[in-house]
Amino acid sequence: MRFTSLGSGSKGNATLIESGETRLLIDCGFGLRDVEERLHRRGVAPESLTAILVTHEHGDHLKGAPMLANRYRLPLYTTPGTARSFKTPVPTYQAINVHQSFRLGDIDVEPVTVPHDAREPSQFVFQAGNYRLGLLTDLGSVTSLVRERYRQCQALLLECNHDPRMLAEGPYPPSLKRRVGGDWGHLSNQQAADLLASLDLSVLRHLMISHISEKNNHPDLARAALDPVLAGATAVVQTLSQDDGCDWINLETV
Repeated sequence: MRFTSLGSGSKGNATLIESGETRLLIDCGFGLRDVEERLHRRGVAPESLTAILVTHEHGDHLKGAPMLANRYRLPLYTTPGTARSFKTPVPTYQAINVHQSFRLGDIDVEPVTVPHDAREPSQFVFQAGNYRLGLLTDLGSVTSLVRERYRQCQALLLECNHDPRMLAEGPYPPSLKRRVGGDWGHLSNQQAADLLASLDLSVLRHLMISHISEKNNHPDLARAALDPVLAGATAVVQTLSQDDGCDWINLETV
Protein backbone atom coordinates (compact mmCIF):
# COMPACT_ATOMS: atom_id res chain seq x y z
CA MET A 1 0.00 0.00 0.00
CA ARG A 2 1.33 3.43 -0.92
CA PHE A 3 0.00 6.96 -1.17
CA THR A 4 0.83 10.43 -2.45
CA SER A 5 -0.71 13.87 -2.17
CA LEU A 6 -1.19 15.89 -5.37
CA GLY A 7 -1.75 19.03 -3.28
CA SER A 8 -3.32 20.01 0.01
CA GLY A 9 -4.70 23.36 1.13
CA SER A 10 -7.49 25.87 0.68
CA LYS A 11 -6.99 26.06 -3.10
CA GLY A 12 -7.28 22.36 -3.89
CA ASN A 13 -6.89 18.86 -2.49
CA ALA A 14 -6.27 15.44 -4.02
CA THR A 15 -4.76 12.22 -2.66
CA LEU A 16 -3.82 9.00 -4.46
CA ILE A 17 -3.84 5.61 -2.75
CA GLU A 18 -2.63 2.36 -4.36
CA SER A 19 -2.63 -1.29 -3.38
CA GLY A 20 -2.11 -4.12 -5.82
CA GLU A 21 -4.00 -3.26 -9.01
CA THR A 22 -6.26 -0.73 -7.26
CA ARG A 23 -5.65 3.01 -7.59
CA LEU A 24 -8.01 5.48 -5.89
CA LEU A 25 -8.13 9.27 -6.20
CA ILE A 26 -9.65 10.89 -3.13
CA ASP A 27 -10.96 14.38 -3.87
CA CYS A 28 -10.20 16.38 -6.98
CA GLY A 29 -10.17 20.05 -6.04
CA PHE A 30 -8.24 21.14 -9.11
CA GLY A 31 -9.34 21.90 -12.66
CA LEU A 32 -9.27 19.09 -15.20
CA ARG A 33 -6.04 20.09 -16.95
CA ASP A 34 -4.35 20.83 -13.62
CA VAL A 35 -5.19 17.46 -12.08
CA GLU A 36 -4.15 15.64 -15.25
CA GLU A 37 -0.75 17.33 -15.02
CA ARG A 38 -0.45 16.52 -11.31
CA LEU A 39 -1.30 12.87 -11.98
CA HIS A 40 1.30 12.65 -14.74
CA ARG A 41 3.94 14.10 -12.39
CA ARG A 42 3.30 11.05 -10.18
CA GLY A 43 3.57 8.70 -13.14
CA VAL A 44 -0.17 8.03 -13.24
CA ALA A 45 -2.36 8.04 -16.34
CA PRO A 46 -5.88 9.28 -15.49
CA GLU A 47 -7.49 6.36 -17.30
CA SER A 48 -5.64 3.96 -14.97
CA LEU A 49 -7.62 5.10 -11.93
CA THR A 50 -9.96 2.54 -10.41
CA ALA A 51 -12.31 5.17 -8.98
CA ILE A 52 -12.66 8.70 -7.62
CA LEU A 53 -13.97 9.33 -4.10
CA VAL A 54 -15.11 12.78 -2.94
CA THR A 55 -15.39 13.78 0.71
CA HIS A 56 -17.78 16.72 0.27
CA GLU A 57 -18.96 19.35 -2.18
CA HIS A 58 -16.70 22.33 -1.42
CA GLY A 59 -14.80 23.42 -4.51
CA ASP A 60 -11.33 22.67 -3.14
CA HIS A 61 -12.38 19.00 -2.99
CA LEU A 62 -15.00 18.53 -5.72
CA LYS A 63 -14.04 21.00 -8.48
CA GLY A 64 -12.59 18.70 -11.15
CA ALA A 65 -14.07 15.37 -10.06
CA PRO A 66 -17.17 15.26 -12.30
CA MET A 67 -15.19 16.35 -15.36
CA LEU A 68 -12.42 13.80 -14.70
CA ALA A 69 -14.98 11.03 -14.13
CA ASN A 70 -16.84 11.85 -17.32
CA ARG A 71 -13.77 12.23 -19.53
CA TYR A 72 -12.28 8.87 -18.52
CA ARG A 73 -15.52 7.06 -17.57
CA LEU A 74 -14.39 6.55 -13.99
CA PRO A 75 -16.74 5.56 -11.15
CA LEU A 76 -17.27 8.52 -8.82
CA TYR A 77 -18.17 7.61 -5.24
CA THR A 78 -19.63 10.12 -2.82
CA THR A 79 -22.66 10.61 -0.58
CA PRO A 80 -26.06 11.54 -2.04
CA GLY A 81 -25.86 14.89 -0.26
CA THR A 82 -22.56 15.71 -1.94
CA ALA A 83 -23.83 14.51 -5.32
CA ARG A 84 -26.58 17.14 -5.22
CA SER A 85 -23.86 19.70 -5.99
CA PHE A 86 -22.82 18.16 -9.32
CA LYS A 87 -23.21 20.85 -11.96
CA THR A 88 -23.25 18.28 -14.76
CA PRO A 89 -24.66 14.73 -14.76
CA VAL A 90 -22.17 11.99 -13.86
CA PRO A 91 -23.43 8.69 -15.31
CA THR A 92 -20.80 6.72 -13.35
CA TYR A 93 -21.89 8.12 -9.96
CA GLN A 94 -22.03 5.58 -7.12
CA ALA A 95 -23.72 6.47 -3.82
CA ILE A 96 -21.89 6.00 -0.54
CA ASN A 97 -23.75 5.00 2.61
CA VAL A 98 -21.74 6.67 5.39
CA HIS A 99 -22.70 3.88 7.78
CA GLN A 100 -21.44 1.07 5.58
CA SER A 101 -17.90 0.09 4.58
CA PHE A 102 -17.25 -1.18 1.07
CA ARG A 103 -14.46 -2.66 -1.00
CA LEU A 104 -12.87 -1.32 -4.16
CA GLY A 105 -10.50 -3.90 -5.64
CA ASP A 106 -7.75 -4.53 -3.11
CA ILE A 107 -8.76 -1.72 -0.72
CA ASP A 108 -11.42 -1.64 1.98
CA VAL A 109 -13.01 1.81 2.34
CA GLU A 110 -14.53 2.91 5.65
CA PRO A 111 -16.52 6.18 5.50
CA VAL A 112 -16.46 8.32 8.64
CA THR A 113 -19.03 11.06 9.22
CA VAL A 114 -17.59 14.37 10.44
CA PRO A 115 -18.97 17.72 11.63
CA HIS A 116 -18.44 20.14 8.72
CA ASP A 117 -20.62 22.75 7.05
CA ALA A 118 -21.43 20.60 4.04
CA ARG A 119 -24.52 18.62 3.04
CA GLU A 120 -23.29 15.11 3.83
CA PRO A 121 -19.52 15.10 4.39
CA SER A 122 -17.50 11.96 4.90
CA GLN A 123 -13.85 11.34 5.52
CA PHE A 124 -12.27 7.91 5.01
CA VAL A 125 -10.08 5.19 6.50
CA PHE A 126 -8.52 2.82 3.95
CA GLN A 127 -7.20 -0.66 4.68
CA ALA A 128 -5.22 -3.10 2.54
CA GLY A 129 -4.00 -6.19 4.34
CA ASN A 130 -2.54 -5.07 7.68
CA TYR A 131 -2.09 -1.44 6.63
CA ARG A 132 -4.48 1.35 7.55
CA LEU A 133 -4.37 4.88 6.16
CA GLY A 134 -6.59 7.64 7.52
CA LEU A 135 -7.61 10.78 5.64
CA LEU A 136 -9.04 13.38 8.00
CA THR A 137 -9.57 17.00 6.99
CA ASP A 138 -12.46 19.45 6.93
CA LEU A 139 -14.02 18.99 10.35
CA GLY A 140 -14.60 21.59 13.03
CA SER A 141 -14.53 19.33 16.07
CA VAL A 142 -13.39 15.84 17.01
CA THR A 143 -16.10 13.33 17.84
CA SER A 144 -15.84 10.04 19.71
CA LEU A 145 -16.47 8.28 16.39
CA VAL A 146 -13.46 10.00 14.83
CA ARG A 147 -11.23 9.04 17.75
CA GLU A 148 -12.35 5.43 17.48
CA ARG A 149 -12.02 5.03 13.72
CA TYR A 150 -8.60 6.67 13.37
CA ARG A 151 -7.01 5.18 16.47
CA GLN A 152 -4.77 2.63 14.77
CA CYS A 153 -3.47 3.96 11.46
CA GLN A 154 0.02 3.46 10.08
CA ALA A 155 -0.42 6.66 8.06
CA LEU A 156 -2.59 9.68 8.81
CA LEU A 157 -3.27 12.77 6.71
CA LEU A 158 -4.47 15.14 9.42
CA GLU A 159 -5.86 18.64 9.10
CA CYS A 160 -4.01 21.42 10.89
CA ASN A 161 -5.91 24.24 9.27
CA HIS A 162 -5.35 27.26 11.45
CA ASP A 163 -3.68 28.83 14.43
CA PRO A 164 -6.45 30.44 16.54
CA ARG A 165 -4.49 33.63 17.15
CA MET A 166 -3.59 34.06 13.47
CA LEU A 167 -7.20 33.43 12.52
CA ALA A 168 -8.46 35.99 15.05
CA GLU A 169 -5.98 38.63 13.93
CA GLY A 170 -6.05 37.76 10.24
CA PRO A 171 -7.76 39.29 7.20
CA TYR A 172 -10.93 37.16 7.12
CA PRO A 173 -14.26 38.93 7.82
CA PRO A 174 -15.84 38.11 11.19
CA SER A 175 -18.43 35.75 9.68
CA LEU A 176 -15.74 33.67 7.96
CA LYS A 177 -13.60 33.62 11.11
CA ARG A 178 -16.57 32.22 13.03
CA ARG A 179 -17.16 29.61 10.33
CA VAL A 180 -13.56 28.41 10.14
CA GLY A 181 -13.07 28.35 13.89
CA GLY A 182 -16.49 26.91 14.74
CA ASP A 183 -17.55 23.37 15.55
CA TRP A 184 -18.52 22.79 11.90
CA GLY A 185 -15.46 24.43 10.35
CA HIS A 186 -11.83 23.30 10.38
CA LEU A 187 -9.43 21.86 12.94
CA SER A 188 -6.92 24.14 14.60
CA ASN A 189 -3.39 23.03 15.39
CA GLN A 190 -4.38 22.50 19.01
CA GLN A 191 -7.42 20.39 18.11
CA ALA A 192 -5.27 18.22 15.89
CA ALA A 193 -2.78 17.77 18.72
CA ASP A 194 -5.59 16.80 21.10
CA LEU A 195 -6.80 14.16 18.66
CA LEU A 196 -3.28 12.78 18.20
CA ALA A 197 -2.93 12.41 21.96
CA SER A 198 -5.88 10.00 21.96
CA LEU A 199 -4.56 7.75 19.16
CA ASP A 200 -2.25 4.74 19.32
CA LEU A 201 0.99 6.43 18.30
CA SER A 202 2.93 3.19 18.65
CA VAL A 203 1.60 2.06 15.24
CA LEU A 204 1.73 5.45 13.48
CA ARG A 205 4.56 5.62 10.95
CA HIS A 206 3.66 8.63 8.79
CA LEU A 207 1.87 11.80 9.84
CA MET A 208 1.08 14.23 7.06
CA ILE A 209 0.15 17.75 8.22
CA SER A 210 -2.63 18.67 5.81
CA HIS A 211 -4.96 21.45 4.66
CA ILE A 212 -2.87 24.26 6.17
CA SER A 213 -4.34 27.73 5.64
CA GLU A 214 -1.95 30.05 3.84
CA LYS A 215 -3.37 33.07 5.68
CA ASN A 216 -4.17 31.67 9.12
CA ASN A 217 -1.36 29.23 9.86
CA HIS A 218 2.30 28.40 9.38
CA PRO A 219 3.98 24.96 9.30
CA ASP A 220 6.20 25.91 12.23
CA LEU A 221 3.16 26.68 14.38
CA ALA A 222 1.56 23.37 13.45
CA ARG A 223 4.74 21.47 14.36
CA ALA A 224 5.05 23.37 17.64
CA ALA A 225 1.55 22.21 18.61
CA LEU A 226 2.07 18.59 17.55
CA ASP A 227 5.65 17.94 18.66
CA PRO A 228 4.94 17.64 22.42
CA VAL A 229 2.33 14.94 21.70
CA LEU A 230 4.70 13.13 19.34
CA ALA A 231 7.62 13.07 21.79
CA GLY A 232 8.96 9.51 21.81
CA ALA A 233 6.88 8.45 18.83
CA THR A 234 8.59 7.09 15.72
CA ALA A 235 6.29 8.64 13.13
CA VAL A 236 7.87 10.60 10.29
CA VAL A 237 6.15 13.99 10.14
CA GLN A 238 5.78 15.83 6.86
CA THR A 239 3.89 18.97 5.87
CA LEU A 240 1.92 18.73 2.65
CA SER A 241 2.25 21.63 0.23
CA GLN A 242 -0.48 23.24 -1.81
CA ASP A 243 1.56 23.22 -5.00
CA ASP A 244 2.96 19.69 -5.01
CA GLY A 245 1.70 17.71 -2.01
CA CYS A 246 4.27 14.97 -1.41
CA ASP A 247 5.93 12.16 -3.33
CA TRP A 248 4.89 8.51 -3.07
CA ILE A 249 5.20 6.93 0.38
CA ASN A 250 5.19 3.14 0.61
CA LEU A 251 3.78 1.79 3.87
CA GLU A 252 5.28 -1.63 3.28
CA THR A 253 8.80 -0.27 3.72
CA VAL A 254 8.25 1.11 7.23
